[in-house]
Formats: sequence, structure tokens, C-alpha cells
Amino acid sequence: MARLFLLRHAKSSWDDATSPDFDRPLNIRGRSAAPMMGRHMADHALFPERVLCSTARRTRETLAGLLPHLSGDMEIQLMRSIYTASEAGYLDILRRHGGGTRSLMLIGHNPGMQDTALSLIGSGNPAFVDEIRDKFPTAGLAVIDFDLADWAKLAPGSGRIVAFFRPREIEVVGGPALVEVDD
Repeated sequence: MARLFLLRHAKSSWDDATSPDFDRPLNIRGRSAAPMMGRHMADHALFPERVLCSTARRTRETLAGLLPHLSGDMEIQLMRSIYTASEAGYLDILRRHGGGTRSLMLIGHNPGMQDTALSLIGSGNPAFVDEIRDKFPTAGLAVIDFDLADWAKLAPGSGRIVAFFRPREIEVVGGPALVEVDD
């Protein structure tokens, strides 16, 4: 069995209108949500062996918020191609860079993240599918299992959604309060 973690970057700032999109940092809410998601992952033993992360500032800052909470050895690869990738691009990246790892995390952007999750899910809890279809929020995490030994064989519709975590729900069940910021 292989497990895929699809994590959308945490909430980013729009404070500096002159800053290129690629260089936007996390806002206060995002800086709270990323470590909260990392703690939640650790609490549920959700540890990736390999992480593929966009090189955009907000995704790198999201990864930095997760890392103190994740244990074990992991390989991290920063990839500029994730920044502009669509669903087809994300699938190609997962196939080419997943190798034989059992647990793989992709930290990226919408709409590619949402489209990729919906494309890969073939079974599992239909409520999770509906939630993802409705909105894949910032710092949202989809956990999808596959019956494969090599990510090169990843196919649409072959995954089983086992969890979908949203920061606001994690906050309700015991995490620290998120600071609300109007965007």
C-alpha cells in the first residue's frame, strides 16, 4: 500500500500588492495553521517519507511549519514545476518523483491540488469527496491510499480517500485557535 498526502499551502498574505505571487509569504493565520497541521499529522502518525514541495515562498513556509512536528527520516525535494502545474502536471510529478516510497507528500497550490485529489479518488468516504469538491482550503490535507508499489503506476480513480483535514476542524477538536484575518 502507498499513501499520498496532498497539502495545500497555508493562508498567504496579500498585504503587498507589488510583491510577485511567487514571493507571497504566509499571513498570521497561515503561520498558525501550518504548525497546527503538523501537530495533527504527528498526533495521527501521518509521516511522509518523501516530500515534494513547490518553491513558492508560501509553500516553503508551510513546509517549515510542519517540519518540527514530523519525525523520522524524510527526503525533501523543492520543485519549481509544482508552482505552475495543473492536475496533469501534478500527476506527472508524482509518477516521476514518487519512486517506491510508501508515503509521499505533495505541497502545492489550487486549483491543481483540488483537481488532482478529485481525479485520483475512486473510492472511500463520499462525504470527503463532496468536501473536497466544495472547497480545498488553505492548509487542507487529503490522505489517499493506493494499492501500488511504484508511483510510476499511479492512475486516475485508483485511490481511496481515507481522510480530509481542514484547519478549522482541527482547531475545534483541540488545536490552538487560529487568528482570523480578513483577506
